[in-house]
Amino acid sequence: MATPFLSSEEYDERAHQLYNEGQYDDALTTLREGLALYPNSVELHIGVGYARLAREEYAWARRSFEEALVLEPEHEDALAGLGEALLKFGLEEAALRCFQRTLELGYADDLDLMLQSGRALFREASVRDRRELFTAAKEFFEVATQQAPESAEAIACVGYAQHRLGEDDAAVASLRRSLKADSEHAEARIYLANVLYDRGDYDAALYHFERTATEDHWDELGIWRLIELKRAAQKLSEHDPELKPWEDRLQELSGELDDIDELFIEVDGAVAAESGDVEVARGQLELFGTLLSSLATAKAEGDGIPNDENAGSHEVLTPDGRQLTGSWEDIVHSMEQVDTEAGKHHTLQDFMSRAAKRAFRETGVRVPSHDAELFVRASAQAGLLRIVR
Repeated sequence: MATPFLSSEEYDERAHQLYNEGQYDDALTTLREGLALYPNSVELHIGVGYARLAREEYAWARRSFEEALVLEPEHEDALAGLGEALLKFGLEEAALRCFQRTLELGYADDLDLMLQSGRALFREASVRDRRELFTAAKEFFEVATQQAPESAEAIACVGYAQHRLGEDDAAVASLRRSLKADSEHAEARIYLANVLYDRGDYDAALYHFERTATEDHWDELGIWRLIELKRAAQKLSEHDPELKPWEDRLQELSGELDDIDELFIEVDGAVAAESGDVEVARGQLELFGTLLSSLATAKAEGDGIPNDENAGSHEVLTPDGRQLTGSWEDIVHSMEQVDTEAGKHHTLQDFMSRAAKRAFRETGVRVPSHDAELFVRASAQAGLLRIVR
């Protein structure tokens, strides 16, 4: 007997399972097979749209969602998916109309849909630094909390948006409320710890950081801050065994360099090797380690946690004894100005990228170049400078 065809629902279910496992290519193949048999299946078109979104094929995703809406003009998942795709093209007003339409159709009680819409707006707002999108994201998160007032995830999302809108007191209150609803909500706890750190409330920040596990962290910033606070509060040495799990997690998150980075490093390394720069640099680093330690001891009053007076202001010492102060961005700007090898850069990002490649060539330490604070902290770990506070 011949094997019967799967139904469109079965194709959709299989593809959904593959999608949840992160197997986007296989999910897309399954959906295409289904559409060959059921070209008018709205759910299969929507599935293709989300698989395309996951593969960052935004034009194709948009087309799939639009095809689904031709078949069913008021399908809530297709509207939300099209809104996400339109955001990728900068079509904010059109995207907002799609999201708003789901509310008009009465889907405010769909918690997952409200969170999906809010998160899409929040992500794009973060990329574009658009206050209007943060405001819109907050509105969808608040709708979610109205429908599910005990949802720790929804409450935390409101807190994230409040923080990005500069409403820090409200953000702290929301994040604490989220943790009251679910004390195991690691993402909310890490976010709260970082907000408290930025506000200069270091004791409270450490309290929350210490209630997270290494596997809870997917961003290096929180780990750097936790290590700094633990060393200061508990007077731990630089390589204390208690810090090793966190240092190992940093190594895991730093990952491998991509092909382009490796190519740049290879070219830079070949040029430097011809002039003997690499060996000179390594010798200098060994000398600078001792020099920086003695300078820091002389300049710093102690290794305690900074007080509120110094909140937001930091101080580092360069190998030649220069003292750089200010925000992390100010310090990176100053590093560029005193770096004789920096050359000319159009942006701060250009400088950090070039300096990170040079640091890897000289020390073997991977220095993140996407964030000023991470760049400075990793440079210190590589021995290229010392953080006083």
